[in-house]
Amino acid sequence: MDNTTYCIRMEHVAKEYAMAEVDVCALRDVSFSVKNGEYITIMGPSGSGKSTLMNMIGCLDRPSSGIVEINGKNTAEMSEKELAYLRNRTVGFVFQQYFLLPSMTILENVMLPLRYRGTDRRESRELAEEALVRMGLQDRLNHTPSELSGGQKQRAAIARATVTKPRIILADEPTGALDSETGKHVLELFKQINQEGTTVIIVTHDSFIGSQAPRQISIFDGRIIKDTGQETPVPETT
Repeated sequence: MDNTTYCIRMEHVAKEYAMAEVDVCALRDVSFSVKNGEYITIMGPSGSGKSTLMNMIGCLDRPSSGIVEINGKNTAEMSEKELAYLRNRTVGFVFQQYFLLPSMTILENVMLPLRYRGTDRRESRELAEEALVRMGLQDRLNHTPSELSGGQKQRAAIARATVTKPRIILADEPTGALDSETGKHVLELFKQINQEGTTVIIVTHDSFIGSQAPRQISIFDGRIIKDTGQETPVPETT
């Protein structure tokens, strides 16, 4: 396997949590790889393990056993500081709840990942404005989240996730709080981002949203029960 082709690789990953006096196995022997530039949905009901899987991909958690590689780096061997560095430069997160800071303007919210990276304020502002204009929010730069609709908040969250130009976008139920028409528009934005070369992974329980991706991974009881990428391999890009 040419690891330069893959941004994510998992081998026999398991994750257990101690809850009270019981060990709960959230992931069981999960193995799959993701090529650079793929568009994937991870589907499963509540409690299936899909959020735990997302946390592994996003370097928010470590496996109990197995290998998780992001950009060829084994996350189990990395310190918390190294994981934070990898997250900031490799992964952009979009959540159902938006997680925009209410006391800041939309522009300031989108600037945050760049400021954490150490980018100076002037450049951070320019890049954040560019990301927001791309999302059609050029008239909302100085508004706070409370002054935006749900769809505008999600577009601001996507701007924040993409402003650092990450290789991977992870979206957790990104249309869950939106009406159907706004949700379709948000999905179109993800498709556009993917067409520009970014790997997009959407975690959802909604089968309609799941069906929109070329590759669909279904998880149940901590195991992958279906992966269309194994049935129809994604061709190498040149």
